[in-house]
Amino acid sequence: MPSRSVVSSAFALAALFTAYAASAQSIEYRPDAKLWVIQAGNFTYAMGVDERNWLQSLYWGPRIDRAGDIRAAHSLPERAAFDLPSTTTPQEYAAWGAGLYTEPDLKAIFAGGNRDVVLEYVDQHQTHDSNSQTLDITMRDIKQPVVVHLFYRVYTGQSVLERWSTIENQTKEDLVLEDAASATWSLPNLENRNYRAHWLTGRWAGEWQLQSASLEVGSQVIESRRGSTGNQANPWFALEGPDAADEEHGPVYFGELGWSGSWRITMEQSSFHQVRITGGYNPFDFGYRLAPGESLTTPPFYGGFTDGGMGEASRILHRFQQGVIIPGAPHPKLRPVLYNSWEATEFNVSESGQLALAEKAVQLGVERFVIDDGWFGQRKDDHAGLGDWYVNKEKFPNGLKPVIDRVHQLGMDFGIWVEPEMVNPDSDLYRKHPEWAINFPGRPRTEGRNQLLLNLARPDVMEYTYRWLDDLVSNNDINFLKWDYNRNWAEPGWDAVPVADQKKIYVAYVNNLYAILDRLRAKHPKLEIESCSGGGGRVDLGILRRTEEVWPSDNTDALDRLSIQDGFTHAYAPGVMMAWVTDAPHRKTPLKFRFLVAMEGSLAIGANLNNFTPEDMSTAKDLVAFYKTVRPTVQQGLQYRLIAPSRPAAPSERAATEYVSADGARAVVFAYLHSQNFGDPYPLIRLEGLDPKALYRLRPLDPNQLRSPQEAGGSYWMHHGLQFDLRGDYDSTAVVLERQ
Repeated sequence: MPSRSVVSSAFALAALFTAYAASAQSIEYRPDAKLWVIQAGNFTYAMGVDERNWLQSLYWGPRIDRAGDIRAAHSLPERAAFDLPSTTTPQEYAAWGAGLYTEPDLKAIFAGGNRDVVLEYVDQHQTHDSNSQTLDITMRDIKQPVVVHLFYRVYTGQSVLERWSTIENQTKEDLVLEDAASATWSLPNLENRNYRAHWLTGRWAGEWQLQSASLEVGSQVIESRRGSTGNQANPWFALEGPDAADEEHGPVYFGELGWSGSWRITMEQSSFHQVRITGGYNPFDFGYRLAPGESLTTPPFYGGFTDGGMGEASRILHRFQQGVIIPGAPHPKLRPVLYNSWEATEFNVSESGQLALAEKAVQLGVERFVIDDGWFGQRKDDHAGLGDWYVNKEKFPNGLKPVIDRVHQLGMDFGIWVEPEMVNPDSDLYRKHPEWAINFPGRPRTEGRNQLLLNLARPDVMEYTYRWLDDLVSNNDINFLKWDYNRNWAEPGWDAVPVADQKKIYVAYVNNLYAILDRLRAKHPKLEIESCSGGGGRVDLGILRRTEEVWPSDNTDALDRLSIQDGFTHAYAPGVMMAWVTDAPHRKTPLKFRFLVAMEGSLAIGANLNNFTPEDMSTAKDLVAFYKTVRPTVQQGLQYRLIAPSRPAAPSERAATEYVSADGARAVVFAYLHSQNFGDPYPLIRLEGLDPKALYRLRPLDPNQLRSPQEAGGSYWMHHGLQFDLRGDYDSTAVVLERQ
């Protein structure tokens, strides 16, 4: 009989082989049928050219290994005179013309007033490197030399397809784009059996709420018109097939945009039950002028498919972000345990106060110390100082160096808060350059949090912003910037350019923001950045290509965070999610409960350590030490939502989440009880993702809260489950499983 280690090794090798076979990527072109078959890991995507020379969506779904089984595209007929072929045909990238009534990808105005565009196939070209393969399909209008390139990219080892487009004006006159989508995804026709749509909504301090509804005939639009991604909706979607059984079973189509500006995703079911997902730039207030020879490239729109339920859809996105998107991919660094001084001092920062907090923080095992708002200019509150990025000599008479040096002596690295895109009217910068604020001349300038936005679309503003950030990092030993962005747009004017180009602000601003971040990171390779926007107001795959972590919400109440973090991880990896332990702002919750909730992401401490008792310090130190033992599994492992916390349509008194290391050798389970009713015991927790034949030993955080054997096989934990003993209100625990 083989030993346990041999069996486990065989399991691991079999799993590795299966994963490799299922994750093979390829783009195959069949010129005889003008047909492309894209294998993106565990799913297949196909499109072809029909008799009208239109590019038609053919298939998106479970992997089809025999690519030759997919048939060529054929034109679809009109339905009476009311729905022409342009509407009945699932076009891969539909321009508004020829009687199109579904959501267009492209809408344009020519110089002479013509607004009709019909795209035909021209040719295709493929490229590849060691990590990806890219297809470029060229389309052209039937009359005018307006050219659209449709791009498709697959990545080695990933089950995600990236799509985007580039629109070129090869005419001799100006062309104005009123709508420029990145791509449209067409789903199989289910004949009156509707898909169930999922999306994320919220508000300040109440972000990441999962919404679900049947996708009926008509459109479900999720969008931001705010100039940035927005708390109110996130550019992520999932469509669940009607046969989906639970979190871990059933077909799910999913995707998200990589753009940090205004965006829109339209989930549409036509009267013929054709389902299309179109996403890209938000066409609201959009008008992008292309002079002859100019082009516009749209944001990437990522998509995937799984038959493993919403849980596997999330894990695919998590792996893709860790392997392709996040700085340092495919091996991003673990996030350090961080302390931020905001709650302890707010604007009343000083050299002595920060040093005292640093001395306390290091006792807990903190690895990064961050000074928040208030260190610069005449910053005594939120009414003044933004834009004047010099060290306040009253608060730091010797500059930042003494604090930074001491933080380093204590064994921590140093970070600082900045808000580069904003300006207070009460600042030297605004008094010198009022024209740098986004505004419509002669109109009121609407303030939010007593501040205005600097117009990064302007080259001079972009250069100024980069220069002072570069100076700050170059002149101080800074490892980390907490980059904040505390309001949305108003009066989006840009009078420094011709009227015909002023709406380009929506695109130019974000591209220049990206350019600043890219330049800063290139010059300072050790620098790490957090994207913060008063909470989750700018979280997307565009900003995550340039920042190691994001701030999901200003709401740090532990019970609320269970719901916030649950929603967040449907779309984004736990490792990028900053999660603070703070003083209980809304309700009295135990320190342990607060710590365990924060351990489900990138753990940080924001509480006022000056108020910690010796018992609090001891508890916090032990919990930080425990977190460090499970950090790789939480931040870079596979997440399983075992019991969902309260959601808008599903109240729950309990929550439980499991994280499994990529090799299956370790798992950690977090369990919570909001309140116990009628003395009911905590339910058995059946685990996921373990090696069923391997032996796992338990290492509980608190042995008194566990009613299970100390060791058992993976199949036992997955089919029988763990038995916790949680009681009363706000009880919590964690347990580690280690393969023997």
